[in-house]
Amino acid sequence: MDSEDDMLDANDSADDDFYSGGEAGLGGSDDGDGDYDFADHDSDDSAELLSHRQQQNYSILSEADIQQHQEDDINRVSTVLSISKSEACVLLRNYNWSVSKVHDEWFADEEHVRKVVGLLEKHTEMPNDRELTCGICFESCPRTSMSAAACGHPFCGACWRGYISTSINDGPGCLMLRCPDPSCTAAVGQDMINSLADDEDREKYGRYLRRSYIEDNRKTKWCPAPGCEYAAEFVMGSGSYDVNCNCSYGFCWNCTEEAHRPVDCATVSKWILKNSAESENMNWILANSKPCPKCKRPIEKNQGCMHITCTPPCKFEFCWLCLGPWSEHGERTGGFYACNRYEAARQEGAYDESERRREMAKNSLERYTHYYERWAANQSSRQKALGDLLSLQNDKLEKLSDIQSQPESQLKFIIEAWLQIVECRRVLKWTYAYGFYLPEHEHAKRQFFEYLQGEAESGLERLHQCAEKELQVYLEAESPSKDFNDFRTKLAGLTSVTRNYFENLVRALETGLNDVGPSTSHGTCSKSTTSKSLGGKSKSGKSRASNTSSKTGGSSRGVDESNIWTCDHCTCANPKSARSCQACNNQHR
Repeated sequence: MDSEDDMLDANDSADDDFYSGGEAGLGGSDDGDGDYDFADHDSDDSAELLSHRQQQNYSILSEADIQQHQEDDINRVSTVLSISKSEACVLLRNYNWSVSKVHDEWFADEEHVRKVVGLLEKHTEMPNDRELTCGICFESCPRTSMSAAACGHPFCGACWRGYISTSINDGPGCLMLRCPDPSCTAAVGQDMINSLADDEDREKYGRYLRRSYIEDNRKTKWCPAPGCEYAAEFVMGSGSYDVNCNCSYGFCWNCTEEAHRPVDCATVSKWILKNSAESENMNWILANSKPCPKCKRPIEKNQGCMHITCTPPCKFEFCWLCLGPWSEHGERTGGFYACNRYEAARQEGAYDESERRREMAKNSLERYTHYYERWAANQSSRQKALGDLLSLQNDKLEKLSDIQSQPESQLKFIIEAWLQIVECRRVLKWTYAYGFYLPEHEHAKRQFFEYLQGEAESGLERLHQCAEKELQVYLEAESPSKDFNDFRTKLAGLTSVTRNYFENLVRALETGLNDVGPSTSHGTCSKSTTSKSLGGKSKSGKSRASNTSSKTGGSSRGVDESNIWTCDHCTCANPKSARSCQACNNQHR
Protein backbone atom coordinates (compact mmCIF):
# COMPACT_ATOMS: atom_id res chain seq x y z
CA MET A 1 0.00 0.00 0.00
CA ASP A 2 1.02 3.66 0.01
CA SER A 3 2.70 3.90 3.39
CA GLU A 4 6.24 5.16 4.03
CA ASP A 5 7.49 1.63 3.55
CA ASP A 6 6.07 1.24 0.05
CA MET A 7 9.15 2.40 -1.79
CA LEU A 8 11.40 0.45 0.52
CA ASP A 9 9.40 -2.72 0.00
CA ALA A 10 9.57 -2.15 -3.72
CA ASN A 11 13.33 -2.23 -3.52
CA ASP A 12 13.86 -5.26 -1.30
CA SER A 13 13.37 -7.93 -3.93
CA ALA A 14 16.53 -9.06 -5.66
CA ASP A 15 15.31 -11.77 -7.99
CA ASP A 16 15.75 -10.04 -11.34
CA ASP A 17 19.43 -9.25 -11.21
CA PHE A 18 20.59 -8.06 -14.60
CA TYR A 19 24.19 -8.64 -13.58
CA SER A 20 23.70 -12.30 -12.70
CA GLY A 21 25.91 -13.98 -15.22
CA GLY A 22 26.26 -17.42 -13.66
CA GLU A 23 22.74 -17.68 -12.25
CA ALA A 24 20.84 -16.39 -15.25
CA GLY A 25 22.93 -17.79 -18.02
CA LEU A 26 24.46 -14.43 -18.86
CA GLY A 27 28.02 -15.17 -17.83
CA GLY A 28 30.75 -17.16 -19.50
CA SER A 29 30.59 -20.86 -20.20
CA ASP A 30 31.04 -23.26 -17.32
CA ASP A 31 33.47 -25.55 -19.09
CA GLY A 32 36.39 -23.11 -18.76
CA ASP A 33 37.56 -23.39 -22.37
CA GLY A 34 38.49 -19.74 -22.82
CA ASP A 35 36.95 -16.39 -23.57
CA TYR A 36 34.66 -17.30 -26.44
CA ASP A 37 32.89 -20.36 -25.12
CA PHE A 38 29.24 -19.55 -25.61
CA ALA A 39 29.35 -19.61 -29.39
CA ASP A 40 26.46 -22.02 -29.81
CA HIS A 41 23.66 -19.52 -29.11
CA ASP A 42 20.55 -20.36 -31.02
CA SER A 43 17.49 -18.17 -31.32
CA ASP A 44 15.90 -19.72 -28.21
CA ASP A 45 18.91 -18.78 -26.11
CA SER A 46 18.79 -15.24 -27.43
CA ALA A 47 15.08 -14.97 -26.70
CA GLU A 48 15.67 -16.21 -23.16
CA LEU A 49 18.42 -13.63 -22.72
CA LEU A 50 16.22 -10.82 -23.95
CA SER A 51 13.38 -11.99 -21.72
CA HIS A 52 15.67 -11.89 -18.71
CA ARG A 53 16.86 -8.39 -19.55
CA GLN A 54 13.33 -7.12 -19.82
CA GLN A 55 12.59 -7.93 -16.19
CA GLN A 56 12.23 -4.60 -14.47
CA ASN A 57 10.82 -2.95 -11.39
CA TYR A 58 8.84 -0.24 -13.16
CA SER A 59 6.31 0.22 -15.94
CA ILE A 60 6.15 2.98 -18.54
CA LEU A 61 2.78 4.72 -18.92
CA SER A 62 1.47 6.47 -22.01
CA GLU A 63 -1.27 9.10 -21.81
CA ALA A 64 -3.91 6.41 -22.38
CA ASP A 65 -2.34 4.24 -19.65
CA ILE A 66 -2.37 7.17 -17.21
CA GLN A 67 -6.03 7.83 -17.88
CA GLN A 68 -6.88 4.15 -17.46
CA HIS A 69 -4.95 3.85 -14.18
CA GLN A 70 -6.66 6.99 -12.92
CA GLU A 71 -10.13 5.71 -13.80
CA ASP A 72 -9.37 2.35 -12.19
CA ASP A 73 -8.40 4.03 -8.90
CA ILE A 74 -11.49 6.26 -8.99
CA ASN A 75 -13.75 3.26 -9.62
CA ARG A 76 -12.11 1.30 -6.82
CA VAL A 77 -12.66 4.06 -4.26
CA SER A 78 -16.18 4.72 -5.52
CA THR A 79 -17.11 1.05 -5.16
CA VAL A 80 -15.57 0.47 -1.73
CA LEU A 81 -16.88 3.69 -0.14
CA SER A 82 -20.25 3.71 -1.98
CA ILE A 83 -19.85 7.27 -3.22
CA SER A 84 -20.07 8.83 -6.68
CA LYS A 85 -17.08 8.82 -9.01
CA SER A 86 -16.88 12.61 -8.80
CA GLU A 87 -16.65 12.43 -5.01
CA ALA A 88 -14.08 9.62 -5.24
CA CYS A 89 -11.99 11.83 -7.54
CA VAL A 90 -12.13 14.69 -5.01
CA LEU A 91 -10.99 12.34 -2.24
CA LEU A 92 -8.10 10.93 -4.24
CA ARG A 93 -6.87 14.38 -5.27
CA ASN A 94 -6.80 15.49 -1.64
CA TYR A 95 -4.86 12.39 -0.58
CA ASN A 96 -2.36 12.45 -3.47
CA TRP A 97 -4.06 9.62 -5.34
CA SER A 98 -3.27 7.07 -2.64
CA VAL A 99 -6.12 4.57 -2.59
CA SER A 100 -4.89 2.97 0.64
CA LYS A 101 -4.62 6.30 2.45
CA VAL A 102 -8.14 7.28 1.39
CA HIS A 103 -9.48 4.01 2.77
CA ASP A 104 -7.51 4.33 6.03
CA GLU A 105 -8.59 7.91 6.69
CA TRP A 106 -12.19 7.36 5.63
CA PHE A 107 -12.80 4.36 7.85
CA ALA A 108 -10.94 6.00 10.76
CA ASP A 109 -13.04 9.21 10.75
CA GLU A 110 -15.44 9.68 7.84
CA GLU A 111 -16.93 12.87 9.24
CA HIS A 112 -13.54 14.55 9.54
CA VAL A 113 -12.54 13.52 6.03
CA ARG A 114 -15.75 14.88 4.56
CA LYS A 115 -15.20 18.20 6.33
CA VAL A 116 -11.59 18.50 5.19
CA VAL A 117 -12.19 17.75 1.50
CA GLY A 118 -15.59 19.46 1.20
CA LEU A 119 -17.88 16.45 0.66
CA LEU A 120 -21.27 17.00 2.25
CA GLU A 121 -22.97 13.94 3.67
CA LYS A 122 -26.39 15.15 2.52
CA HIS A 123 -26.89 17.03 -0.71
CA THR A 124 -29.03 20.17 -0.44
CA GLU A 125 -31.35 20.97 -3.31
CA MET A 126 -31.85 24.50 -4.63
CA PRO A 127 -35.02 26.28 -3.45
CA ASN A 128 -38.04 25.07 -5.41
CA ASP A 129 -38.97 28.51 -6.74
CA ARG A 130 -39.69 29.42 -10.33
CA GLU A 131 -37.02 32.14 -10.28
CA LEU A 132 -33.87 32.32 -8.16
CA THR A 133 -31.33 35.06 -7.49
CA CYS A 134 -27.75 34.34 -8.60
CA GLY A 135 -25.30 34.73 -5.73
CA ILE A 136 -22.70 36.41 -7.99
CA CYS A 137 -24.48 38.76 -10.42
CA PHE A 138 -27.66 39.03 -8.25
CA GLU A 139 -29.85 38.71 -11.33
CA SER A 140 -33.10 36.79 -11.12
CA CYS A 141 -33.00 33.80 -13.42
CA PRO A 142 -35.29 30.82 -14.11
CA ARG A 143 -34.55 27.88 -11.84
CA THR A 144 -33.80 25.72 -14.89
CA SER A 145 -30.84 27.95 -15.83
CA MET A 146 -29.34 27.81 -12.35
CA SER A 147 -26.85 25.24 -11.00
CA ALA A 148 -25.48 24.44 -7.56
CA ALA A 149 -22.91 22.19 -5.92
CA ALA A 150 -23.91 19.75 -3.17
CA CYS A 151 -24.44 22.72 -0.83
CA GLY A 152 -27.41 24.04 -2.88
CA HIS A 153 -26.13 27.63 -3.38
CA PRO A 154 -27.61 28.70 -6.74
CA PHE A 155 -25.64 30.53 -9.42
CA CYS A 156 -26.54 31.23 -13.03
CA GLY A 157 -24.86 29.38 -15.88
CA ALA A 158 -22.93 32.44 -17.11
CA CYS A 159 -21.43 33.10 -13.68
CA TRP A 160 -20.55 29.42 -13.19
CA ARG A 161 -18.78 29.34 -16.56
CA GLY A 162 -16.86 32.53 -15.77
CA TYR A 163 -15.91 31.25 -12.31
CA ILE A 164 -14.76 27.88 -13.65
CA SER A 165 -12.93 29.39 -16.65
CA THR A 166 -11.03 31.86 -14.46
CA SER A 167 -10.02 29.11 -12.04
CA ILE A 168 -8.83 26.82 -14.84
CA ASN A 169 -6.83 29.60 -16.49
CA ASP A 170 -5.15 30.30 -13.12
CA GLY A 171 -3.57 26.82 -13.15
CA PRO A 172 -3.81 23.42 -11.42
CA GLY A 173 -5.43 25.02 -8.36
CA CYS A 174 -8.73 24.53 -10.20
CA LEU A 175 -8.60 20.87 -9.13
CA MET A 176 -9.41 22.01 -5.57
CA LEU A 177 -12.31 24.22 -6.63
CA ARG A 178 -14.93 25.06 -4.00
CA CYS A 179 -18.39 26.65 -4.12
CA PRO A 180 -18.30 30.37 -5.14
CA ASP A 181 -20.15 31.30 -1.95
CA PRO A 182 -17.45 32.77 0.37
CA SER A 183 -18.89 31.02 3.43
CA CYS A 184 -19.17 27.60 1.78
CA THR A 185 -16.47 24.90 1.48
CA ALA A 186 -18.39 22.41 -0.67
CA ALA A 187 -16.20 20.86 -3.34
CA VAL A 188 -16.93 21.37 -7.03
CA GLY A 189 -16.39 18.02 -8.73
CA GLN A 190 -15.46 17.01 -12.24
CA ASP A 191 -19.11 16.29 -13.07
CA MET A 192 -19.98 19.98 -12.71
CA ILE A 193 -16.90 21.02 -14.69
CA ASN A 194 -17.92 18.75 -17.55
CA SER A 195 -21.51 19.98 -17.55
CA LEU A 196 -20.83 23.72 -17.21
CA ALA A 197 -17.44 24.48 -18.82
CA ASP A 198 -16.80 24.89 -22.53
CA ASP A 199 -14.77 22.37 -24.55
CA GLU A 200 -11.44 24.21 -24.19
CA ASP A 201 -11.76 24.50 -20.41
CA ARG A 202 -12.83 20.87 -20.09
CA GLU A 203 -9.73 19.80 -22.03
CA LYS A 204 -7.46 21.93 -19.82
CA TYR A 205 -9.08 20.56 -16.68
CA GLY A 206 -8.55 17.00 -17.93
CA ARG A 207 -4.85 17.70 -18.57
CA TYR A 208 -4.42 19.15 -15.08
CA LEU A 209 -6.15 16.10 -13.66
CA ARG A 210 -3.83 13.67 -15.48
CA ARG A 211 -0.77 15.71 -14.49
CA SER A 212 -1.94 15.67 -10.89
CA TYR A 213 -2.17 11.88 -11.00
CA ILE A 214 1.51 11.66 -11.94
CA GLU A 215 2.99 14.61 -10.04
CA ASP A 216 1.13 14.12 -6.74
CA ASN A 217 1.42 10.34 -6.71
CA ARG A 218 4.50 9.01 -4.88
CA LYS A 219 4.67 5.96 -7.13
CA THR A 220 4.72 7.78 -10.47
CA LYS A 221 7.00 10.33 -12.13
CA TRP A 222 7.29 11.95 -15.52
CA CYS A 223 10.23 11.03 -17.69
CA PRO A 224 12.63 14.02 -17.38
CA ALA A 225 13.70 13.88 -21.05
CA PRO A 226 12.79 17.09 -22.93
CA GLY A 227 9.53 16.71 -24.82
CA CYS A 228 8.78 13.21 -23.50
CA GLU A 229 5.15 12.59 -22.49
CA TYR A 230 5.66 9.18 -20.90
CA ALA A 231 5.53 8.56 -17.17
CA ALA A 232 7.04 5.78 -15.08
CA GLU A 233 5.30 3.85 -12.32
CA PHE A 234 7.53 2.18 -9.77
CA VAL A 235 6.36 -1.34 -9.00
CA MET A 236 7.60 -4.24 -6.89
CA GLY A 237 10.91 -5.54 -8.11
CA SER A 238 14.66 -5.31 -7.60
CA GLY A 239 16.56 -2.64 -5.72
CA SER A 240 17.65 -0.75 -8.84
CA TYR A 241 16.33 2.76 -9.38
CA ASP A 242 17.29 2.80 -13.08
CA VAL A 243 14.40 3.45 -15.45
CA ASN A 244 14.57 3.19 -19.25
CA CYS A 245 11.74 5.13 -20.83
CA ASN A 246 10.12 4.26 -24.16
CA CYS A 247 11.72 7.44 -25.55
CA SER A 248 15.12 5.69 -25.05
CA TYR A 249 16.14 8.00 -22.19
CA GLY A 250 17.43 6.34 -19.02
CA PHE A 251 17.05 8.06 -15.65
CA CYS A 252 17.31 7.37 -11.95
CA TRP A 253 13.95 7.05 -10.22
CA ASN A 254 15.35 8.33 -6.95
CA CYS A 255 16.89 11.63 -8.12
CA THR A 256 15.54 11.88 -11.73
CA GLU A 257 19.06 12.54 -13.02
CA GLU A 258 20.47 10.49 -15.86
CA ALA A 259 20.81 6.78 -14.94
CA HIS A 260 24.05 6.50 -13.00
CA ARG A 261 24.39 3.10 -11.36
CA PRO A 262 26.58 1.99 -9.66
CA VAL A 263 27.31 5.51 -8.30
CA ASP A 264 25.01 6.80 -5.56
CA CYS A 265 22.71 9.79 -6.00
CA ALA A 266 24.65 11.95 -3.51
CA THR A 267 27.88 11.52 -5.48
CA VAL A 268 26.10 12.32 -8.74
CA SER A 269 24.58 15.45 -7.23
CA LYS A 270 27.98 16.67 -6.02
CA TRP A 271 29.57 15.88 -9.38
CA ILE A 272 26.93 17.71 -11.43
CA LEU A 273 27.10 20.69 -9.09
CA LYS A 274 30.88 20.78 -9.38
CA ASN A 275 30.70 20.67 -13.18
CA SER A 276 28.43 23.72 -13.21
CA ALA A 277 29.98 25.65 -10.30
CA GLU A 278 32.14 28.73 -10.62
CA SER A 279 34.67 27.25 -8.19
CA GLU A 280 36.57 25.53 -11.00
CA ASN A 281 36.81 28.82 -12.89
CA MET A 282 38.31 30.45 -9.81
CA ASN A 283 40.70 27.52 -9.42
CA TRP A 284 41.85 28.01 -13.01
CA ILE A 285 42.34 31.75 -12.49
CA LEU A 286 44.29 31.14 -9.29
CA ALA A 287 46.47 28.45 -10.88
CA ASN A 288 47.20 30.16 -14.21
CA SER A 289 47.16 33.91 -13.60
CA LYS A 290 48.39 36.69 -11.31
CA PRO A 291 46.55 39.89 -10.36
CA CYS A 292 47.76 43.23 -11.67
CA PRO A 293 49.40 44.99 -8.69
CA LYS A 294 47.46 48.16 -9.49
CA CYS A 295 43.95 47.25 -10.71
CA LYS A 296 43.92 43.60 -9.47
CA ARG A 297 42.57 42.20 -12.75
CA PRO A 298 43.87 38.64 -13.37
CA ILE A 299 46.51 38.35 -16.09
CA GLU A 300 47.63 35.14 -17.80
CA LYS A 301 51.19 34.90 -19.10
CA ASN A 302 51.76 32.17 -21.65
CA GLN A 303 55.01 33.27 -23.29
CA GLY A 304 57.52 36.09 -23.58
CA CYS A 305 59.61 38.00 -21.06
CA MET A 306 58.81 39.10 -17.53
CA HIS A 307 57.84 42.64 -18.57
CA ILE A 308 54.06 42.82 -18.30
CA THR A 309 51.83 45.71 -19.32
CA CYS A 310 48.23 45.64 -18.07
CA THR A 311 45.45 46.35 -20.55
CA PRO A 312 43.90 49.84 -20.84
CA PRO A 313 42.84 51.88 -19.03
CA CYS A 314 45.26 50.62 -16.35
CA LYS A 315 48.43 50.19 -18.50
CA PHE A 316 50.52 49.53 -15.41
CA GLU A 317 53.93 48.00 -16.22
CA PHE A 318 55.31 45.48 -13.75
CA CYS A 319 57.53 42.43 -13.31
CA TRP A 320 55.71 39.09 -13.63
CA LEU A 321 57.86 37.40 -10.98
CA CYS A 322 57.98 39.91 -8.11
CA LEU A 323 54.99 42.06 -9.22
CA GLY A 324 57.05 45.22 -8.61
CA PRO A 325 56.99 48.27 -10.92
CA TRP A 326 59.01 47.68 -14.09
CA SER A 327 60.60 51.12 -13.71
CA GLU A 328 62.63 49.66 -10.84
CA HIS A 329 63.92 46.81 -13.01
CA GLY A 330 66.76 46.65 -15.52
CA GLU A 331 70.01 44.93 -16.22
CA ARG A 332 70.99 45.11 -12.56
CA THR A 333 67.93 43.08 -11.52
CA GLY A 334 68.38 40.35 -14.14
CA GLY A 335 67.08 41.84 -17.36
CA PHE A 336 63.90 40.84 -19.15
CA TYR A 337 63.93 37.11 -18.36
CA ALA A 338 64.93 36.98 -14.67
CA CYS A 339 64.41 38.91 -11.44
CA ASN A 340 67.06 38.98 -8.72
CA ARG A 341 64.64 40.63 -6.30
CA TYR A 342 62.22 37.76 -6.71
CA GLU A 343 64.89 35.11 -6.16
CA ALA A 344 66.18 36.84 -3.03
CA ALA A 345 62.69 37.29 -1.58
CA ARG A 346 61.79 33.72 -2.48
CA GLN A 347 64.80 32.38 -0.57
CA GLU A 348 63.61 34.36 2.45
CA GLY A 349 60.17 32.72 2.14
CA ALA A 350 58.27 35.83 1.10
CA TYR A 351 56.37 34.00 -1.66
CA ASP A 352 55.87 30.65 0.06
CA GLU A 353 52.20 31.15 0.90
CA SER A 354 51.16 32.51 -2.52
CA GLU A 355 53.09 29.80 -4.37
CA ARG A 356 51.61 27.14 -2.11
CA ARG A 357 48.12 28.37 -2.91
CA ARG A 358 48.88 28.45 -6.63
CA GLU A 359 50.34 24.95 -6.52
CA MET A 360 47.34 23.59 -4.60
CA ALA A 361 44.94 25.21 -7.07
CA LYS A 362 46.91 23.83 -10.00
CA ASN A 363 46.95 20.29 -8.59
CA SER A 364 43.26 20.44 -7.78
CA LEU A 365 42.45 21.70 -11.27
CA GLU A 366 44.59 19.06 -12.95
CA ARG A 367 42.96 16.29 -10.92
CA TYR A 368 39.45 17.52 -11.68
CA THR A 369 40.30 17.96 -15.38
CA HIS A 370 41.65 14.40 -15.54
CA TYR A 371 38.38 12.90 -14.32
CA TYR A 372 36.06 15.34 -16.09
CA GLU A 373 37.64 14.87 -19.52
CA ARG A 374 37.25 11.10 -19.26
CA TRP A 375 33.70 11.43 -17.93
CA ALA A 376 32.75 13.73 -20.83
CA ALA A 377 34.57 11.60 -23.42
CA ASN A 378 32.69 8.52 -22.24
CA GLN A 379 29.42 10.40 -22.55
CA SER A 380 30.13 11.35 -26.19
CA SER A 381 31.28 7.79 -26.94
CA ARG A 382 28.02 6.42 -25.57
CA GLN A 383 26.01 8.79 -27.75
CA LYS A 384 27.95 7.63 -30.80
CA ALA A 385 27.39 3.99 -29.84
CA LEU A 386 23.65 4.69 -29.55
CA GLY A 387 23.71 6.17 -33.05
CA ASP A 388 25.60 3.16 -34.39
CA LEU A 389 23.10 0.81 -32.73
CA LEU A 390 20.17 2.67 -34.29
CA SER A 391 21.82 2.57 -37.72
CA LEU A 392 22.44 -1.15 -37.31
CA GLN A 393 18.84 -1.87 -36.38
CA ASN A 394 17.34 0.29 -39.14
CA ASP A 395 19.56 -0.61 -42.06
CA LYS A 396 22.77 -2.57 -41.62
CA LEU A 397 21.30 -5.70 -40.02
CA GLU A 398 19.05 -6.29 -43.01
CA LYS A 399 21.98 -5.69 -45.36
CA LEU A 400 24.16 -8.13 -43.42
CA SER A 401 21.38 -10.71 -43.49
CA ASP A 402 21.24 -10.51 -47.30
CA ILE A 403 25.02 -10.67 -47.75
CA GLN A 404 25.61 -13.58 -45.36
CA SER A 405 22.39 -15.40 -46.32
CA GLN A 406 21.28 -15.69 -42.72
CA PRO A 407 17.93 -14.67 -41.18
CA GLU A 408 17.96 -11.59 -38.95
CA SER A 409 16.90 -13.75 -36.02
CA GLN A 410 20.32 -15.41 -36.22
CA LEU A 411 22.07 -12.03 -36.02
CA LYS A 412 20.68 -11.01 -32.63
CA PHE A 413 24.11 -11.57 -31.11
CA ILE A 414 25.27 -8.35 -32.83
CA ILE A 415 22.44 -6.32 -31.28
CA GLU A 416 23.26 -7.91 -27.91
CA ALA A 417 26.88 -6.84 -28.28
CA TRP A 418 25.93 -3.23 -29.06
CA LEU A 419 23.43 -3.07 -26.20
CA GLN A 420 26.23 -4.30 -23.95
CA ILE A 421 28.56 -1.61 -25.30
CA VAL A 422 26.04 1.19 -24.75
CA GLU A 423 25.31 0.19 -21.16
CA CYS A 424 28.93 -0.53 -20.30
CA ARG A 425 29.90 2.88 -21.61
CA ARG A 426 27.38 4.45 -19.24
CA VAL A 427 28.73 2.60 -16.20
CA LEU A 428 32.31 3.39 -17.15
CA LYS A 429 31.44 7.08 -17.45
CA TRP A 430 30.14 7.27 -13.90
CA THR A 431 33.06 5.34 -12.46
CA TYR A 432 35.16 8.45 -13.11
CA ALA A 433 32.84 10.51 -10.91
CA TYR A 434 33.15 7.77 -8.29
CA GLY A 435 36.93 7.79 -8.57
CA PHE A 436 37.10 11.57 -8.15
CA TYR A 437 35.42 11.39 -4.73
CA LEU A 438 37.24 8.25 -3.57
CA PRO A 439 39.43 9.39 -0.62
CA GLU A 440 43.08 9.72 -1.56
CA HIS A 441 44.30 8.18 1.71
CA GLU A 442 42.51 4.87 1.08
CA HIS A 443 45.27 3.55 -1.15
CA ALA A 444 44.18 -0.11 -1.16
CA LYS A 445 40.66 0.76 -2.25
CA ARG A 446 41.90 3.18 -4.88
CA GLN A 447 44.28 0.57 -6.29
CA PHE A 448 41.58 -2.09 -6.41
CA PHE A 449 39.11 0.35 -7.97
CA GLU A 450 41.55 1.40 -10.67
CA TYR A 451 42.43 -2.22 -11.36
CA LEU A 452 38.78 -3.20 -11.83
CA GLN A 453 38.10 -0.07 -13.89
CA GLY A 454 41.08 -0.79 -16.13
CA GLU A 455 40.10 -4.44 -16.63
CA ALA A 456 36.54 -3.45 -17.50
CA GLU A 457 37.62 -0.70 -19.87
CA SER A 458 40.16 -2.79 -21.76
CA GLY A 459 37.57 -5.58 -22.12
CA LEU A 460 35.06 -3.06 -23.43
CA GLU A 461 37.57 -1.70 -25.95
CA ARG A 462 38.13 -5.21 -27.34
CA LEU A 463 34.38 -5.74 -27.65
CA HIS A 464 33.80 -2.33 -29.23
CA GLN A 465 36.55 -2.85 -31.78
CA CYS A 466 35.20 -6.25 -32.74
CA ALA A 467 31.60 -5.01 -33.03
CA GLU A 468 32.58 -1.94 -35.02
CA LYS A 469 35.63 -2.63 -37.19
CA GLU A 470 35.50 -6.39 -37.66
CA LEU A 471 31.78 -6.28 -38.40
CA GLN A 472 32.45 -3.77 -41.16
CA VAL A 473 34.43 -6.41 -43.07
CA TYR A 474 31.35 -8.62 -43.35
CA LEU A 475 29.12 -5.66 -44.25
CA GLU A 476 31.39 -4.85 -47.17
CA ALA A 477 31.66 -8.46 -48.39
CA GLU A 478 30.08 -9.35 -51.70
CA SER A 479 29.22 -12.95 -50.81
CA PRO A 480 28.77 -15.09 -47.69
CA SER A 481 32.01 -15.34 -45.67
CA LYS A 482 33.27 -18.72 -44.58
CA ASP A 483 34.58 -17.38 -41.28
CA PHE A 484 31.37 -15.55 -40.29
CA ASN A 485 30.59 -18.24 -37.72
CA ASP A 486 34.02 -17.65 -36.21
CA PHE A 487 33.13 -13.97 -35.95
CA ARG A 488 29.85 -14.92 -34.26
CA THR A 489 31.77 -17.03 -31.74
CA LYS A 490 34.28 -14.28 -31.03
CA LEU A 491 31.75 -11.45 -30.67
CA ALA A 492 29.41 -13.49 -28.46
CA GLY A 493 32.36 -14.54 -26.33
CA LEU A 494 33.64 -11.00 -25.95
CA THR A 495 30.15 -9.87 -24.98
CA SER A 496 30.07 -12.46 -22.22
CA VAL A 497 33.58 -11.66 -20.96
CA THR A 498 32.91 -7.90 -20.97
CA ARG A 499 29.71 -8.49 -19.03
CA ASN A 500 31.72 -10.39 -16.43
CA TYR A 501 34.21 -7.54 -16.13
CA PHE A 502 31.45 -5.04 -15.51
CA GLU A 503 29.57 -7.33 -13.15
CA ASN A 504 32.69 -7.42 -11.05
CA LEU A 505 33.20 -3.65 -11.22
CA VAL A 506 29.59 -2.75 -10.44
CA ARG A 507 29.38 -5.26 -7.59
CA ALA A 508 32.52 -3.84 -6.01
CA LEU A 509 31.34 -0.22 -6.25
CA GLU A 510 27.85 -0.98 -4.96
CA THR A 511 29.33 -2.52 -1.83
CA GLY A 512 31.67 0.43 -1.35
CA LEU A 513 34.78 -1.66 -2.14
CA ASN A 514 34.28 -3.29 1.26
CA ASP A 515 36.35 -6.29 0.25
CA VAL A 516 39.45 -4.11 0.44
CA GLY A 517 40.25 -2.16 3.62
CA PRO A 518 37.73 -0.24 5.74
CA SER A 519 34.31 0.50 4.32
CA THR A 520 33.58 3.82 2.71
CA SER A 521 30.43 5.79 2.16
CA HIS A 522 30.47 5.15 -1.59
CA GLY A 523 27.34 3.03 -1.68
CA THR A 524 24.86 2.88 -4.47
CA CYS A 525 21.48 4.43 -5.00
CA SER A 526 20.27 0.85 -5.19
CA LYS A 527 19.24 -0.88 -1.96
CA SER A 528 20.54 -4.23 -3.08
CA THR A 529 24.15 -5.19 -2.53
CA THR A 530 24.28 -7.18 -5.72
CA SER A 531 24.50 -5.67 -9.14
CA LYS A 532 21.40 -5.49 -11.24
CA SER A 533 22.19 -3.44 -14.27
CA LEU A 534 24.43 -3.28 -17.24
CA GLY A 535 27.18 -0.95 -17.45
CA GLY A 536 29.42 1.88 -18.72
CA LYS A 537 31.62 3.41 -21.18
CA SER A 538 35.24 3.92 -22.15
CA LYS A 539 37.23 6.98 -22.86
CA SER A 540 36.03 7.67 -26.39
CA GLY A 541 38.00 4.96 -28.06
CA LYS A 542 41.18 5.49 -26.04
CA SER A 543 42.00 2.16 -24.53
CA ARG A 544 43.59 1.81 -21.17
CA ALA A 545 44.78 -1.66 -21.98
CA SER A 546 48.36 -0.61 -21.42
CA ASN A 547 47.49 0.31 -17.84
CA THR A 548 45.53 -2.82 -17.08
CA SER A 549 46.19 -6.48 -16.75
CA SER A 550 44.63 -9.07 -19.01
CA LYS A 551 44.74 -12.82 -19.01
CA THR A 552 48.37 -12.65 -19.99
CA GLY A 553 49.37 -10.56 -16.97
CA GLY A 554 50.18 -6.95 -16.15
CA SER A 555 48.90 -4.52 -13.53
CA SER A 556 46.82 -1.38 -13.37
CA ARG A 557 48.51 1.84 -12.41
CA GLY A 558 50.96 0.24 -10.03
CA VAL A 559 48.42 -2.03 -8.33
CA ASP A 560 49.89 -4.28 -5.63
CA GLU A 561 49.09 -7.65 -7.17
CA SER A 562 49.77 -9.38 -3.86
CA ASN A 563 46.33 -8.13 -2.79
CA ILE A 564 44.56 -9.34 -5.94
CA TRP A 565 44.07 -12.64 -7.74
CA THR A 566 42.62 -13.11 -11.22
CA CYS A 567 40.05 -15.80 -11.87
CA ASP A 568 41.31 -18.43 -14.34
CA HIS A 569 37.76 -19.01 -15.52
CA CYS A 570 36.36 -15.54 -16.30
CA THR A 571 39.50 -13.34 -15.90
CA CYS A 572 37.79 -11.10 -13.31
CA ALA A 573 39.93 -9.50 -10.60
CA ASN A 574 39.16 -10.34 -6.97
CA PRO A 575 40.57 -9.22 -3.60
CA LYS A 576 42.93 -11.64 -1.91
CA SER A 577 40.43 -12.16 0.94
CA ALA A 578 37.82 -13.64 -1.45
CA ARG A 579 37.88 -17.45 -1.61
CA SER A 580 35.76 -17.59 -4.76
CA CYS A 581 35.34 -15.37 -7.81
CA GLN A 582 32.74 -12.65 -7.31
CA ALA A 583 31.52 -13.02 -10.89
CA CYS A 584 31.40 -16.76 -11.57
CA ASN A 585 31.87 -18.31 -8.07
CA ASN A 586 34.88 -20.23 -9.33
CA GLN A 587 36.95 -21.38 -6.33
CA HIS A 588 40.36 -19.76 -5.83
CA ARG A 589 43.17 -22.27 -5.88
